[in-house]
Amino acid sequence: MMGDNWQRYSRQILFQPIGLEGQKKLSNSKAVIVGMGALGTVIASHLVRSGVGCVRIIDRDLVELSNLQRQTLYDEEDAANSLPKVVAAKRKLNKINFSVAVEAIISDVNLDNAEDLLTGFDIILDGTDNFQTRYLINDVAVKHNIPWVHGAAVSSRGMFSVIIPRKTPCYRCLFPTIPTGLGETCDTVGVLSPLTDIIGSFQAMEAIKLLVGSNPTSNLEQIDIWYNSSLQMDLTKGRSPECPTCGNGQYDFLDRSSNQQIGYTTLCGRDTVHINPKNRQEINMKEQAERLKKSGKVNGNPYLIRFSPDNEITLIVFKDGRVLVHGTDDIVKAKSYYAKYIGS
Repeated sequence: MMGDNWQRYSRQILFQPIGLEGQKKLSNSKAVIVGMGALGTVIASHLVRSGVGCVRIIDRDLVELSNLQRQTLYDEEDAANSLPKVVAAKRKLNKINFSVAVEAIISDVNLDNAEDLLTGFDIILDGTDNFQTRYLINDVAVKHNIPWVHGAAVSSRGMFSVIIPRKTPCYRCLFPTIPTGLGETCDTVGVLSPLTDIIGSFQAMEAIKLLVGSNPTSNLEQIDIWYNSSLQMDLTKGRSPECPTCGNGQYDFLDRSSNQQIGYTTLCGRDTVHINPKNRQEINMKEQAERLKKSGKVNGNPYLIRFSPDNEITLIVFKDGRVLVHGTDDIVKAKSYYAKYIGS
């Protein structure tokens, strides 16, 4: 490795556990990040700066002003233009390191596309804010033997762990059932920007360890940055032989008949419902915009339509058929607006 690349990565190469051979491994590696919010933006920045050869970024959402407190790749112009997060992120990442292939995909990850979007990579990184998607990532990772790094952050507390199929407990071993009821979210208790920086950085570091062939943490690491506390849970003996996923090869979250998948989810940190219609089809954006203009205010960009039928609710319609309903966290109300203006 000579010339500009040597200069770019020189301080990283000088770190003995990576060295020149490790840097070559990074440049030949492929990583996929699910979610480009607070954690995902930190992870992506570190992986691109570190020279991971190919980084796929996936997110279903657009940049808004409330994101800028903690989502480090975005700015006020991105929010003003309602850019999809992956579009704004790719532009920034290309300016940081154009030698890395950054692939931006505007989509949610669901049981219909998860295997297509997440396989063929050396590692999967969790930048999500919901349990449903994490169980889905876990199914794909275990089924296809791909390591993945879990992370979560809310309020002043965060956690991360490395899941290596056939070696460590999988996510379903650690959390056998999806939590129900009213849990804490960014929307109810907030989240601190330094926390998401820290957790995302730890996730990126664990990914780099795996990609260069070093040993990642064997713990579930938990920290509280406001009260300066930490906790480590040893996972070396945590695999459950009764686990449906890694114990029995049962991939419920990839199985539509299992009813584990839902089409309506509330989003962390915002008064918004995400609608992912089954059997969705790509939308003719021009025709849809013209139709919606008859019922309210319409504007947008090449990636989405912003439609406001009244002063309370705004619908964001994506080309792939997904819709964000802003102004409510009531799924029944969101479904009513969707059925009225988009279709049943």
